[in-house]
Amino acid sequence: MRRSLPNIAKIGETFAAEHLKARGYQILAQNYRFQRGEIDLIAQQEKRIVFVEVKTRRSLKFGLPQYAVTEQKQRQISKIALAYLQSQNLLDVPCRFDVIAIHLSPKLEVLRLEQIESAFDFLPESDL
Repeated sequence: MRRSLPNIAKIGETFAAEHLKARGYQILAQNYRFQRGEIDLIAQQEKRIVFVEVKTRRSLKFGLPQYAVTEQKQRQISKIALAYLQSQNLLDVPCRFDVIAIHLSPKLEVLRLEQIESAFDFLPESDL
């Protein structure tokens, strides 16, 4: 019988949400889905909406977690963020895109958690 592996992404998202709450953010949504994509966390800091992509790794063998947020991923997050803002009638509210990069130990303890504020700008869909 195989032992099931923990869902590293969900563990990272939990740590990230706790990190944001401890810094005064209000979590508005977790795993917000639109079409075929998802934003891990949507939070509010004062009057700003913050869209957060969480990247969690147990090993840095393939690079730092934040490097996994490619331009294609940024475009996807931007599209979903726009849909969220439209659905909530918040198009006039300032927003930003953050990345929270988490490195976990083999025992799933946080070795490093880095919040990169304004990690990228809104990227419209490609006209290709």
